[in-house]
Amino acid sequence: MAPILDGVRILAVSQFGAGPFSTMMLAELGAEVIKIEDPSVGGDISRSVPPYAIENDSLYFQSFNRNKKSLTLDLKSNEGRNIFHRLVRISHGVLNNLRGDQGTKLGLNYESLKAVNPRIVCCSLVGFGTKGSRSAEPGYDYLMQAYAGYMSITGDPAGPPAACGVSVIDHAAGFAAGLGMVAGIYSAEKTGMGRNVEVSLIDTAVSMLTYLAIWNLNRGFIPERHPGSAHQTLVPVQTFRTHNGHLVVFCAKEKFWQDLCKAVEHPELATDERYKDFVRRFKNRQSVISKLDEIFLTRTTEEWLEKLRGKVPCAPVNDLSQALKDPFLMEREMIAETQHPVYGKIRQVAGPIKVDEARINHHRAPQLGEHTGQILREYLGYREEEVEEFRKNKVV
Repeated sequence: MAPILDGVRILAVSQFGAGPFSTMMLAELGAEVIKIEDPSVGGDISRSVPPYAIENDSLYFQSFNRNKKSLTLDLKSNEGRNIFHRLVRISHGVLNNLRGDQGTKLGLNYESLKAVNPRIVCCSLVGFGTKGSRSAEPGYDYLMQAYAGYMSITGDPAGPPAACGVSVIDHAAGFAAGLGMVAGIYSAEKTGMGRNVEVSLIDTAVSMLTYLAIWNLNRGFIPERHPGSAHQTLVPVQTFRTHNGHLVVFCAKEKFWQDLCKAVEHPELATDERYKDFVRRFKNRQSVISKLDEIFLTRTTEEWLEKLRGKVPCAPVNDLSQALKDPFLMEREMIAETQHPVYGKIRQVAGPIKVDEARINHHRAPQLGEHTGQILREYLGYREEEVEEFRKNKVV
């Protein structure tokens, strides 16, 4: 069976993380993604991100751009814009993650392209939006974690504010933009009319504050950092030191608290009036956690997992190598393999969306401009001599 987005063509004017991640998820579902790269600057800047970079390529770039085609194109030139418009006529969507004010200047919005293709969906994935007082500011994941308060509630209370170890805002915004693009294309199929879709990193970051935001906006709740990366209000939901490492315990139901007390062989904690329910454990957090700290130090992580699994939600705190070696990832087909002319076999994580009876054969991220000639000749009907003239004039 064909992939679910088979036949959908997306033009991607994007670089670094959020935009490329978004279009890679669409490619993972079968869309044809044509990555448009500026030849004057060597294409996507992530091609040179260390530590594992070679000329015009890097493992960082490979992690965000598999299953795509690369077309080098100068969108600021008249010839480049003409080529782009010809591609727009045969495409379903245009996604850019440029600075908020740049997409309009380059004519990547619906107002600029509807005369070319009234069904085109134009998605802007930007830092602070396409309008407003901050639209011209560069936007990056780290900035959004600071702006939206994430850093203030992350890390040990004795230490400075901390960022999440991966670019969670970039990735979440990428998913949001992919959803917005698919929704826009669905609408265009029904109505014959495209539209603008906008996702900003700051909006994405704020939207994910959910319960913390509603508590703050309506009751003035100020979240605090707690030892063990503990949950703001649910107790016990946090990491504990064991005899040889760390363990996460997640008692999100009263049943799990009862079962935890039995499993750690301290049933008296379940009947202690100070700890009988969520409210009381919250009020007596320090007392109950200190008791659990002592208990979990008596055994290894592996021993606790054996006693708790199937009774209380729990997990070992793996390092990255341990996490990626988990056999369960192979069960879930979460490790993708591609072949690269320099790196050889590249193993990387796959996308999370599974569609019944639809599989995709992964291929490496493209070399800079690898598909330029093919796209110009086969998709747009240019003659070989015209392609060479474009190259000579640095249009492509």
